Amino acid sequence: MSQTTHTALIVDDEPDIRELLDITLSRMNISTVSAENITQAKKLLSENNFDLCLTDMRLPDGNGIELIKYIQENVARLPVAMITAHGNMEYAIEALKSGAFDFVSKPVDLNILRNLVNTALKLSSAESKTLEEAGTESYGLLGKSKAIIETRKKIQKLSRSQAPVYIHGESGVGKELVARLIHEQGPRADHAFVPVNCGAIPSELMESEFFGHKKGSFTGATSDKEGLFQSADGGTLFLDEVADLPLAMQVKLLRAIQEKAVRPIGGQQEIAVNVRILSATHKNLNELTEKGEFRQDLYYRINVIELEVPSLRDHAEDIPILASYLLEKIASEWQTETPKLNKDTIKALNEYSFPGNVRELENILERAMTLHENQVITKEDLQLPDNTASNTTSQDSLSEQELSLDPTLNEKEKEVILKALERTKYNKTAAAKLLGISFRALRYRLKKLGID
Repeated sequence: MSQTTHTALIVDDEPDIRELLDITLSRMNISTVSAENITQAKKLLSENNFDLCLTDMRLPDGNGIELIKYIQENVARLPVAMITAHGNMEYAIEALKSGAFDFVSKPVDLNILRNLVNTALKLSSAESKTLEEAGTESYGLLGKSKAIIETRKKIQKLSRSQAPVYIHGESGVGKELVARLIHEQGPRADHAFVPVNCGAIPSELMESEFFGHKKGSFTGATSDKEGLFQSADGGTLFLDEVADLPLAMQVKLLRAIQEKAVRPIGGQQEIAVNVRILSATHKNLNELTEKGEFRQDLYYRINVIELEVPSLRDHAEDIPILASYLLEKIASEWQTETPKLNKDTIKALNEYSFPGNVRELENILERAMTLHENQVITKEDLQLPDNTASNTTSQDSLSEQELSLDPTLNEKEKEVILKALERTKYNKTAAAKLLGISFRALRYRLKKLGID
């Protein structure tokens, strides 16, 4: 038998539960130390180093939440999981909000417990590098502003938990980037990060997309198909634009999250899945819940912890850093030299309100890359819309299409397209790529604008 390398603290006043946990963990080569109450647990924590703590909710001298808070304050690096009565989601959510790493319900499902323990041990043994030590550039959320530094600190903290996180922010702020960073900094980093745009899946295909289907379960099901939950098993499922889920699907999603299992269409039994849920939307989910357009029980389940991503105008001092990074990225993709921004250009960017946030900044710089000359981007190359005075523009006032070349057909667009064609020696495929539009869209525009 291999030597035990990890030690877990079990806090429960029921001898049967302590014995079950002890047997399960010892089979995983984890030694255990038991406590019957909070007082004993605190004494053991002060005398020993543990890699994991499992605590019951109800204890003779208090409750597990009190112990979780104590561990957060005194042994912050120790992952602690709550054991709750079956179906008592209120306590489970309270535990997660208080800093618990995860929870498991009684009667304890040993597969779920083993998954939880393995994930916790990865977290316990991982070297903790703060985001500031890791360097902002390698970390991917650029900026030196207070708002961005605070966001990075929150991401670091949330990456150590398994709690569902609801990421809120305007369109274009980088909600998927934030979700990806939470995943990459956490113990699930060696498994898949599966992003899904809930608004892009036709409602009739939604159940099959999420849960998979068996061959022959409906017309067109010519083979077994794995769903998104199975694809994300062991990793993270990111539900982008979660507000767009139809009510019928919300019920099924809630059940899958609570039971940690899915049933493919046409399947006879449920398949256990070990997935962390992160979700996001630019809509006001609380408002939609009050209107009855989003299920309250699902809202509370996915919104255990909320993370607000700041809009670009809330950290405008980071615009030069972001612009420089984005230009290098675009130039690298286009295999061309990185142009410079002159002082007037930086001033114009700093004064603009960016209703479309970082995504709009990237679109503006892509367009400027097709217009600039002599390796310098001027203020005129930016072609900024005339709303620099307004800092209260709604993020919905400009659609994604309006922020890119599409669909405004005017003389400026003709000029941009001609310049792109010149740069690519009239290779239409390369020009379309340079402009960030499809070949078909470029062909349509050439015809519409009368460019031969």
